Amino acid sequence: MPKSKDIIVLVGPMGVGKSTVGRKLAKMLGLKFIDTDSVFVEEHGRISDFFERHGEPKFRELEEEALAKSLVSPAVVATGGGVILSPKNRAALESVTVVYLSTDGKHIASRLKSGARPLLKNGVEDWRRIYDSRKHLYEQVADLEINTSGHPLNTTIAEIREKLEI
Repeated sequence: MPKSKDIIVLVGPMGVGKSTVGRKLAKMLGLKFIDTDSVFVEEHGRISDFFERHGEPKFRELEEEALAKSLVSPAVVATGGGVILSPKNRAALESVTVVYLSTDGKHIASRLKSGARPLLKNGVEDWRRIYDSRKHLYEQVADLEINTSGHPLNTTIAEIREKLEI
């Protein structure tokens, strides 16, 4: 059964630009944009505060709910970097189009300066370790991979549209 192109989900590591790419792609396609981290924040408050109070396991449980809510109608959905850790989330992604935004990591340090990221106590060193441990899961769920390393936003969007034929 062909996957729905009405729901396009962006996965990839923290700081790769899923939200930025997603917003612009959604606008170009006339679709709603949903950021699962924003869905979580609206319902439960800041992610870093939630991590501190309740821990990562409870966050991941509620992240599953945020993803499920985001996959019910046509949209471009940007996910948190760890959404692929859950087998339930990986199963949910089987019926939608998943675009993995990969990177060589050279530009990540500047992107991580803004925002509180609870898993990055040691900055880029933690980012690299986390990305390396999750990369096979991003590849597993992806219908296509777009390497964003050093590419302008418009190039990334054009490549997604070309590969998805939209």
